[in-house]
Amino acid sequence: VKVLGYSWQTAMAAVFLAGAMFTLLTVARVRAWMVEALPPGLSYSFGVGIGLFLTFIGLNESGIVAIGVPGAPVKLGNLATPSVEIAILSFVLIAVLMVRRVPGAILLGILISAGIAFVTGVAKAPSAWVSMPPNPAPIMLQLNLRGALSIGFFGVLLTIFVMALIDTMGSLIGVSARAGFLDADGTLPQIERPMLADAIATTFAGLAGTTTAGAYIESASGVHVGGRTGLTAVVVAALFAMSLFFAPIVAAIPAASYAPALIVVGAMMVAPVVKIDFDDYTELIPAFTVIALMSFTYNIGVGITAGLVLYPLFKLAAGRYREVRAGLWILCILSILFYVFYPYQ
Repeated sequence: VKVLGYSWQTAMAAVFLAGAMFTLLTVARVRAWMVEALPPGLSYSFGVGIGLFLTFIGLNESGIVAIGVPGAPVKLGNLATPSVEIAILSFVLIAVLMVRRVPGAILLGILISAGIAFVTGVAKAPSAWVSMPPNPAPIMLQLNLRGALSIGFFGVLLTIFVMALIDTMGSLIGVSARAGFLDADGTLPQIERPMLADAIATTFAGLAGTTTAGAYIESASGVHVGGRTGLTAVVVAALFAMSLFFAPIVAAIPAASYAPALIVVGAMMVAPVVKIDFDDYTELIPAFTVIALMSFTYNIGVGITAGLVLYPLFKLAAGRYREVRAGLWILCILSILFYVFYPYQ
């Protein structure tokens, strides 16, 4: 939005409109109908791709992997850098605690490595323990609906809509696959419930002045240690609310301490790759494309939309178009529109 010259107020209106549309589609069960049309192999590739995506984020934010040079986009980071050494320590510590089956291994690893970073001067210790939350008034209800409904903004609005739709779909299925919630067909029973919560959260996000809020893929780390009920979500929400008053502490924890947790979560999420049919190219190639593009474009939505385009087309080319449900064709068309109107830069 910024690159194309639109205001942040217009962006907030786009988030709000996307959330409103999601809510209507969810209540009408259109979103659930689309998700239920996903084939199992493609669903499992979402979780695997997101796992590698998280791993790459963790490697990059921790400094273990750094930006490279022309011809080599990435390279090994400087392992002699104190922050990178803390990151490696955090990763090893979390992994060892998990091997020993210590409850809260990820959180303990983050806190211990953060403490070491503070003591050694690698990171600045918090100057205070508590503070009042910032005043949201300057960014709340600052929507430019007229700008978001203009013809020229359609490409951006469609991009936000499809990205949020696909990201939510991928996140829910990815986390659910890790939790063992998917049925034999690779679908999540009663998926319209979390989707409605996601849609309402996105609508509120636009009003509150922030980006789309909803299903969070890092929830896989909580699933790994046993958090698989609605009560878990309520407790986490309460802790997030409390954390507003402990912002100085939370903000002080360096990336070197928490980024390795994403690497560990990524490792936990690649297991479903064995459920993909490697002998059927109409299943393998779309799934592989999802996994590869999620990681190498640094974008979950790009990977998922590519798979949604290729899967029905490959089935059509193989003369097996009857295996493609109607909802998947609609997702295919939306994904094609996503690439047509994507604001390339």
